[in-house]
Amino acid sequence: MRPYIRGKKSFTFDEVPENTSFEAGYLTSVNSGWRSVRPVINSAKCVGCEQCYLYCPDGVIAIQDGKAVIDYDFCKGCGICAKICRIKAIEMEAERK
Repeated sequence: MRPYIRGKKSFTFDEVPENTSFEAGYLTSVNSGWRSVRPVINSAKCVGCEQCYLYCPDGVIAIQDGKAVIDYDFCKGCGICAKICRIKAIEMEAERK
């Protein structure tokens, strides 16, 4: 029995998104209503290393003016950005209602 093989799709590199979901505008519905903690960036400490940007599973972190910025409407509060930040510029705090 042969395994299922998907048909090969051809595409050009112009069709591949260059940005995160945050920057590309792919996020369409707000999903932060159930979040209990959220990441807060200390912009004085942030050096713009882009590690949080690269590791964010939801693509809600962008680098603007050399500093990380979070789109809280779509952040799930997983805390990966705070764990990956080596200089501890991101801390998790209780969600404000």
